[in-house]
Amino acid sequence: MPTIQPLVECVPNFSEGRDAAAVAALARAAEGEGVVILDHEMDASHNRCVLTFAGSPQKVGNAAVACAKLAVATIDLNRHAGSTRGWGRST
Repeated sequence: MPTIQPLVECVPNFSEGRDAAAVAALARAAEGEGVVILDHEMDASHNRCVLTFAGSPQKVGNAAVACAKLAVATIDLNRHAGSTRGWGRST
C-alpha cells in the first residue's frame, strides 16, 4: 500500500491589491519545490490580494513565512488606502 503524504493549503490575505508586480513577488516567494500556487486574486477597491498555495506541511509553512517576511518588508500600511482600513494602523 502506498504511503499517503499529508497535504495542506494556505490562503493568506495581504494588504496589497493594486500593484501587480508586488503581488507577483509574493506569489514567487511562496512558490518553490513542493509548493504549488493554486490561485491568486487581486481586489483593487479593497486593496487586498489573496494567495492560495498547497504542499507538504513543512514546505507550506516555509512558504508562508517567506511571504510574510516579504510583505512586512514591502507593504507600507501607513500609506495603505482602500474601502476597508488597513490592519495594524494606529489611526
